[in-house]
Amino acid sequence: MTASEKFEMESTLKILDAVSKSHPPGSKEEAAVQLAAVALLYLRRIKKLDGFLEYHQEFSDSSAHVPIARDFATQTDADSWLASGEAVDGSLVRIDGRGFQVIQLPKGLKFLRTPLPDELGPPEPK
Repeated sequence: MTASEKFEMESTLKILDAVSKSHPPGSKEEAAVQLAAVALLYLRRIKKLDGFLEYHQEFSDSSAHVPIARDFATQTDADSWLASGEAVDGSLVRIDGRGFQVIQLPKGLKFLRTPLPDELGPPEPK
């Protein structure tokens, strides 16, 4: 059975729709949830959903090794590192126990909240 055969697309889209409606229309939160739904539909359309779901399973597996570039006690420490020029696009970091990824935006590097495997809880039984 492929990853997408186990994945319940319609159920997931209904959940994302409900979450989207829990935020004010036009808000950044609503837009982010809608983007997630469209991304899933796009992955299915281009026949890359299985690959994505396999990646998600690997990422969610708490025994998987995910290299953390840096571990910061405070947001201030992390922001100083980001401004120092040492940060690299795509790097994963932990700030005050929470995962983030360094991303390159037109106006410079920023942190994007990216839960790390240890934040996601135990993997589902196979």
